[in-house]
Amino acid sequence: MVARCHHLITLLTDFGLDDVYVGVMKGTIARINPALNVIDLSHQIPPQNIMAGRFALMNAYPFFPAGTVHLAVVDPGVGSKRRAIALQLANGFLVGPDNGLLTGVLELLPGETVEEKIICAVELENPTYWRTNKPSSTFHGRDLFAPVAAHLATGVDIKKLGSMIDPASLIKLSLPALQITPHQIIGTIQYIDHFGNLITNIPSQYVAGKNWAVTINHSQLINHSRLIPTGESYSNVAVGEILGLIGSHGWVEIAVHNGDAHSLLNLGVEDKVVVVFQE
Repeated sequence: MVARCHHLITLLTDFGLDDVYVGVMKGTIARINPALNVIDLSHQIPPQNIMAGRFALMNAYPFFPAGTVHLAVVDPGVGSKRRAIALQLANGFLVGPDNGLLTGVLELLPGETVEEKIICAVELENPTYWRTNKPSSTFHGRDLFAPVAAHLATGVDIKKLGSMIDPASLIKLSLPALQITPHQIIGTIQYIDHFGNLITNIPSQYVAGKNWAVTINHSQLINHSRLIPTGESYSNVAVGEILGLIGSHGWVEIAVHNGDAHSLLNLGVEDKVVVVFQE
């Protein structure tokens, strides 16, 4: 049976664009197969911010065709004992460090358990598919992850890349669980985008069709808290005003029309947000 060629790789890093690191990774991929198409998701993930990288990858994944290889490197543990891994899912592949960066994607997939969502998980132990059998202890993106992604996208069977690992053993980044009652939902901020929009972990389906507002003064009783009105677009409030809405990503977010909610409200990742249902 001839291996399927996928031809498409996405690339997500915290490397920025001032240095040559991203270009070098692309060069490494091109040396293995110059016909591969590499799409940049972002290289402006805040340095070492695994949570931000997780969110970005999770929200990009559904928009790519089946068979895409998603290569993500936000890797403050590079050179340590953290595992280098590749995952095969029903609709594509993930390549990167086992530090929680990749497993946010699993939240989007059907199935109750990790084992139901992952077809195959391997630790990248076979140097045949690395750039060198003595990879740099500070640049696994070049020496390990980029070559593996290129080989996968060219059709190499994932099982050749290393030894099988238990999907349940993968590192996950956990946000506090939603607290849901008939009157409110307590969630948390999971990501802050380039515009300063505060994106929560409250999915849109929990508020769709309901009359709701957002409160950020979670240290007091709801009726003493500041309620933020909601709308369907940023322009539903005056310039400089705050509102809650459903973003294009499908999560409840807090934004400022033509402004920066992060700076204005001084809230950060893992701070609480409460959605209040109104009569």
